[in-house]
Amino acid sequence: MNFLEEIFFGNPLYDWLVAAVIVVALVLSLQFVKRLLIRRLTKLAGKTATRLDDFIVDILSHTRYLFLFILALYLGLQYLELPPKPTRYITHFTIIVMLVQVALWGNRGIVLWLSDYLKRHKESDAASATTMAVMGFIARVVLWSVLVLMILDNLGFNITALVASLGIGGIAVALAVQNILGDLFASLSIALDKPFVIGDFIIVDDILGTVEYIGLKTTRLRSLGGEQIVFSNAELLKSRIRNYKRMFERRVVFGFGIVYQTPHEKLVRIPGMIREIIETQEKTRFDRAHFKGYGDSSLDFEVVYYVLHPDYNLYMDIQQAVNLGIFKIFAQEGIDFAYPTRTIYVNRSDSSSPGVEADLR
Repeated sequence: MNFLEEIFFGNPLYDWLVAAVIVVALVLSLQFVKRLLIRRLTKLAGKTATRLDDFIVDILSHTRYLFLFILALYLGLQYLELPPKPTRYITHFTIIVMLVQVALWGNRGIVLWLSDYLKRHKESDAASATTMAVMGFIARVVLWSVLVLMILDNLGFNITALVASLGIGGIAVALAVQNILGDLFASLSIALDKPFVIGDFIIVDDILGTVEYIGLKTTRLRSLGGEQIVFSNAELLKSRIRNYKRMFERRVVFGFGIVYQTPHEKLVRIPGMIREIIETQEKTRFDRAHFKGYGDSSLDFEVVYYVLHPDYNLYMDIQQAVNLGIFKIFAQEGIDFAYPTRTIYVNRSDSSSPGVEADLR
């Protein structure tokens, strides 16, 4: 009997050799087609301004060699007549490998699209960039979850019953990790509602700093002192947050007092003096200046104006200029600032004499 006609697993050796040759030829052909396609697409991508063709080239370049080999092996084995059970196992295994490769392509596409979006919008639209970072993570979780379910379904598992059983166990798991889930959903709320984004200067209760990182569990601020402050996302959303990055203008309220000896005609002119000083400053809008009331040791004035820019240093420069202007014009007009006074009583040695009240300034 010819050696090539000997039977192995229901097929002559000759057929096994032919199948092996087919597998090798398919592997080389698929590898050649992959390289040729990538080379052609790379040249085409260099002539266009769109990023889609660049993404396609990058995704195809991440095609695994193992996937090409398994695909070639499956096609080569079709030449043979195998029993139903091994054929079924080979088919299931090939489908699983194909699903994993498709998931890898999808995951790579998500990563490329997300990184490109963040690169183009991080400076101009930090809010959307933060949202897309979280949505990209969710998309990858959904992608791999669907992959696992499809693999289990391909292996013959009852997905409906499995999901139902997982739902019962998921309640217990959710109770055990409710803090983690709370932070996870809080991060999603931050991404969608955008109370703040990376780069915003915020104040949380009595803690202030610049948002440096928004993660799935924590948000991190860089304080003015230089240290990093870490907040739980869930606890952060329960706090009152003041976002100074979104301030378009700053309302300034300040007051001062002058002595009671100030003449009436000068008292009437003070609001006009204050208005003139503020209106000479750039990027300001005067609101009001009023003789507010009678203090214990002063005639009290209140002034309100707006700085038409949110920058804190600019506000302090303007306030300093206003204070110096008030000080200068009051010195020229002979108007004295008031300061706290104390009243003491001096008793004479003669007990029959009444006490003398003295006002010390």
